[in-house]
Amino acid sequence: FRLSFTLRTNYMYVRAKRTLREELFALSVCLWLKPGSAGLGLGTPFSYSVPGQANELVLIEWGNNPMELLVNDKAATLPLALTDAKWHHVCVTWTTRDGVWEAYQDGVRRGTGENLAPWHPIKPSGIFILGQEQDTLGGRFDASQAFVGEISDLNLWGRVLGPTEVSQLAACEVRGTGDVLGWSEAALELHGGVAKLPLSACH
Repeated sequence: FRLSFTLRTNYMYVRAKRTLREELFALSVCLWLKPGSAGLGLGTPFSYSVPGQANELVLIEWGNNPMELLVNDKAATLPLALTDAKWHHVCVTWTTRDGVWEAYQDGVRRGTGENLAPWHPIKPSGIFILGQEQDTLGGRFDASQAFVGEISDLNLWGRVLGPTEVSQLAACEVRGTGDVLGWSEAALELHGGVAKLPLSACH
């Protein structure tokens, strides 16, 4: 299935029922996304906030800024181009060791860097939101940072996926399920008129 965010609002969002049970020292987030509106940036496909840090883990592109990965409110600019209204597969990986990150688009690694919140583990017990950026734990959304478009197969792993795994996901050769957060209808709560549509991006 896929989720459709049709309007740029501060009330359409999807909340994961689960949270992190323990600190994460490495991670990979992969998803299919289809931008829904030209200009104003893509918005926020996902955000994870914890008590005391609203921007613990965020993927965001707003205004004229490029796509960014935020960890503990530190930002890395991702060299991704998601301007057309087509489906794209995006993966970002990160490890607390030296703060090394990687960004993949459509199965190809587009960029890598380091010193993104090095030695800072991702904290547990937070709130994971699709479609909005959180300014407080689980809330205070800003329509200018909202995601417009469709999202499918968003998964979070507690490790760095390798290039082969990422390319297989992007080619729809495997359907991976994240060990920290997996894509399932039972795991997600839809709010504010987000539509659940049949078929994923791989169909």
